[in-house]
Amino acid sequence: MDSSPLSKIFVIGGTGAQGLPVISALVADKKYSVRALSRDPASRRARALLALGNVAILEGTFADEATLREGFRGCDGAYVNLDGFNSGEKSEMYWAIRSYEIAIEEGVRFFVYGNLDYALKKAGYDSRFRTGHYDGKGRIGEWILFQNRDNRERMGAAVFTTGPYMEMALSAMTPMTPTVEDGVVTWRVPLGDGAVPHVALDDCGYYARWLFDHPERANGMNLEVAIEHVRYEELAAAFETVTGHPARYLDTDLEAYWNGPLRASASRPAGYNADPADKSTMSFRDNFTGFWNVWKHGVVERDYALLDEIHPHRIRSVEEWLRRENERASLWDRLQPENLMRSAPLLKLVEDRGKGRL
Repeated sequence: MDSSPLSKIFVIGGTGAQGLPVISALVADKKYSVRALSRDPASRRARALLALGNVAILEGTFADEATLREGFRGCDGAYVNLDGFNSGEKSEMYWAIRSYEIAIEEGVRFFVYGNLDYALKKAGYDSRFRTGHYDGKGRIGEWILFQNRDNRERMGAAVFTTGPYMEMALSAMTPMTPTVEDGVVTWRVPLGDGAVPHVALDDCGYYARWLFDHPERANGMNLEVAIEHVRYEELAAAFETVTGHPARYLDTDLEAYWNGPLRASASRPAGYNADPADKSTMSFRDNFTGFWNVWKHGVVERDYALLDEIHPHRIRSVEEWLRRENERASLWDRLQPENLMRSAPLLKLVEDRGKGRL
């Protein structure tokens, strides 16, 4: 690929949970300018991006070839992280492929794909581990790296594989939202003795910036990131250490889990624009049953030595992450029910569900 510096990045997914720290890291020193796609330029999230400076908003949807062409045109880099909980697994795969194809046609020189683990493949194609919003991205991540074998000189590409955000364990309306029961912070999830490779959103910004700063090394790379594999007994113990307030993890069977706070969502399609009558559409119950099985049975690994090399100051433990969060605002206060439910949603799907458009 052309060795001249990258400067203008088109970002799809900029208004999602991962988008703000990624764009923040890209424009922090004005080395890069960003064109970010948003269906609603007047939204809270789009306005937060504009406030960073060096960011322009393109109104539109990723499910539109004309919008994709307008977005990629004139940019030499791209960061593409499609919202599968908007489109559903099937549509996300199609539009991810078209995004790559249109980017290379429009002259983008380096393409970063926001990825998740191909859990079904890593579990030996055992459908107990099928997780649609992971597998859809994971299949395309492999496809992009395969295409890159032939196209790497014309358009370099890297895959950036994240995982459940650590912030989800302290936020409302996520698969691992805690409760406060008789004064004890409690995580009731079907994890057994497993561990979740949680990712810190702040670190996502650093890693994404690193990929664009080092395109020669990153070309063809699948950078798989995490803080550590977090056992929820350790999460609860760390919470107690940091805050001085009691916490616990209670392993929960799947039947009890799906009859808990997520009961109302269990039968909904895992993608609010997906067709529930389409046999390929997974329900939330089926999707997140596979999700918890992946972590419970240790399907996913990470190369933490590589991450130490790339990001020497990365967050390395759940306790370190909790300490940073507690310095920003009291974790104990944040998890009180009246505060938790009033807080701005972490996951964009919570705000977008019901808008009815890609």
